[in-house]
Amino acid sequence: MNAPNRSILAAVALAGATVLLAGCWERPPIDSVQRGFRGTGMVEVVNPRLNAAVFEANQAPPSIPGEAAGPPARTVYQNLKVLGDLDVASFNRLMASFVTWVAPDQGCAYCHNEANFAEDAKYTKIVARRMLEMTRTVNGQWTAHVAQTGVTCYTCHRGQPVPQKVWFVDPDGTGSDKFAGWRYGQNAPAAGVGLTSLPKDPFTSYLLQKGEIRVAGNDPLPTDHKASIQHTEWTYGLMMHFSAGLGVNCTYCHNTRSLGVWDQSTPQRATAWHGIRMVRAMNNEYLTPLTAAFPPNRLGPTGDVAKVNCATCHNGVFKPMYGAPVVKDYPMLVGPPPAPPTPQAALVREVLIVYFDVGSAQLRGIAPEVLAFVVEKLKANPQAKAAVSGYHSASGDRAANAELAKQRAFSVAGTLQAAGFAPDRVVLAKPQVVQANVAGEDPAARRVEVTVR
Repeated sequence: MNAPNRSILAAVALAGATVLLAGCWERPPIDSVQRGFRGTGMVEVVNPRLNAAVFEANQAPPSIPGEAAGPPARTVYQNLKVLGDLDVASFNRLMASFVTWVAPDQGCAYCHNEANFAEDAKYTKIVARRMLEMTRTVNGQWTAHVAQTGVTCYTCHRGQPVPQKVWFVDPDGTGSDKFAGWRYGQNAPAAGVGLTSLPKDPFTSYLLQKGEIRVAGNDPLPTDHKASIQHTEWTYGLMMHFSAGLGVNCTYCHNTRSLGVWDQSTPQRATAWHGIRMVRAMNNEYLTPLTAAFPPNRLGPTGDVAKVNCATCHNGVFKPMYGAPVVKDYPMLVGPPPAPPTPQAALVREVLIVYFDVGSAQLRGIAPEVLAFVVEKLKANPQAKAAVSGYHSASGDRAANAELAKQRAFSVAGTLQAAGFAPDRVVLAKPQVVQANVAGEDPAARRVEVTVR
């Protein structure tokens, strides 16, 4: 073969290799974010060029200017079941904002009969009123997730009457009566689970029901751990959704050396823990009860109402609209904190866990965030008490272990008392024993449980 032919062949081979490898890399610029200690693999690779379009699409809209003025809105308008005490100028400003956030093309007529604004004939008005209540609840009672940045209707709707990212119960995942041919929503790649073959509806179990999000147990031997392969695939499907919905990888919340260990996770994992419970509350307390209000064409294939997941608000970024303080100019969208229960009401039992290093009683990792949540609970309910119980392993010196568990409980109790709570509201319980892990010192034993009741 002569030299010109060899050159042509080499060029063709190079072009072919370029085509084959085109999907294996991204052209620069490439950047990375180190989310953990070097050597742990906790790195997120990003491409600023590709993220530019995402950044542009996640900018908060400008606030409509205005000042408080006029009498209460309920004295001017009829049938105001929410925000009736708001001054009329602020109320009108909020209504104008709703139009730009949700229905800029349809205007007020999307929810109202313009000949009689007080009328509740349109289902959209009934739904909008309830969504307003939900937004106020999220901003007032779920600060452990949304902090002070809050949310508005635009956070989910982005100028559309129906949020783009919602979900329905998957009919392929409800076929428990089928003896054969039931794929349980698998092998049908869906965007919600990263276009993988994982079950395409992990949301019903975890963002509607209270399924346990877990892959592996804490003990290497057979125990009462119930996570099947099916539950494992659901969990991975949910994690794929988190990754795509927030535009991050596993390292945003987890130490990839040991994904399940809380005390080696990032603070964002605690924020996500509250977010999961917030989404469940939104779906169960606000959206699902509205099913009968929607016309059939707005329901899913199994007759259920559209529900929210993490992507509904986040739209592909780690903080909705990159953390813009959207509720700052709309304080009327912040509802009251949870009211303390009456003496006759049953107190809610909630258990939170603080983990410790081997042989240490010093608070570290996400412990401050966990205890801050306990403080919120105790402040919100003056009748509640925190029962603090230290745990220790069954292996090793029992007396030394019990003393260490007690010191860890003292560390937690002391932090709560330093927050201003009387000693009788922080109760120390007897140290408990955890069955030893035969592979060595058990991480699950290095903990203190705080039960708010």
